[in-house]
Amino acid sequence: MKTYFFLISTLFIGLSSCSNQTPKEKPAQSSIVATDESTKELQASLKDVAAEEKRLEAEAAANMTTMSFKELTHDFGTVLEDTKHVYNFVVTNTGKKPLNILSVKASCGCTTTQKPEKAIAPGKSDIIAVEFHPKVGQLGRQDKIVTVIANTKPEMVVLNIGAMVKKNPETEARIATN
Repeated sequence: MKTYFFLISTLFIGLSSCSNQTPKEKPAQSSIVATDESTKELQASLKDVAAEEKRLEAEAAANMTTMSFKELTHDFGTVLEDTKHVYNFVVTNTGKKPLNILSVKASCGCTTTQKPEKAIAPGKSDIIAVEFHPKVGQLGRQDKIVTVIANTKPEMVVLNIGAMVKKNPETEARIATN
């Protein structure tokens, strides 16, 4: 029993003394103390940032205009799958600054758009072309949206197109012969 106790004691002492680990060092603590000078510098910097934001907002507002559309919705009626259909939405600059159409995006790959590349002068109109090309098998009622983003307030206008798509006998015959 003495031998057993001796071995366990020796083992315990050996394990604890052979540890190569050094005690972990505590991270150095740092503190930043606000002085009157640093507080004044921060306040001045914040005033500069606020003034710059205000200037940019005023500049953006000065370049804003308004636009109107002859219509916001177009229905192609009944169309056949795998056929192309184009509609031109007429947009008019009703403001006093040039109208820049920044982007025109469709909600689906079956719809493509083309926006005016140049600014539209005040009082003038241009077109946004929207092409709807339902794919084979894309049957039934189809409603798509087109978002127009411009230098206006509100910034975004939503256009809607739709159609009832029917099976195309020519497409079926072409698929059957291949």
